[in-house]
Amino acid sequence: MLKQIEDLPAGVIGVEASGEVTADDYRNVLEPMIQSAHAAGKIRFLYVYGEDVGMTPGATWQDAKLGLGHFTSFERMAVVTDKDWVENSIKAFGWIMPGEVKVFDDDDRDDAIAWLAS
Repeated sequence: MLKQIEDLPAGVIGVEASGEVTADDYRNVLEPMIQSAHAAGKIRFLYVYGEDVGMTPGATWQDAKLGLGHFTSFERMAVVTDKDWVENSIKAFGWIMPGEVKVFDDDDRDDAIAWLAS
């Protein structure tokens, strides 16, 4: 499930993933957020990846399509997680993103938001 994070600073959008994330979550929650943010300019995006997250194959495909479709739209992306495999994946492949990407531990969520807003 993807849930939009409310009360973020101006110019920052974000979602929190929990449980099973599906293709419908991407289509119904994330895609409209990205489209709206992109219309206003570059995207500063917070992705909070919870402890119990699993992604369906459809969600993985939607994630790839969304990322490729808005490849140059992201100015900054902060991923908040304590999952080592997520952190290592981003460190290994984050250089592909044209914008800045940083990983923050769960305890550093406020720091991630401050970095995105700066």
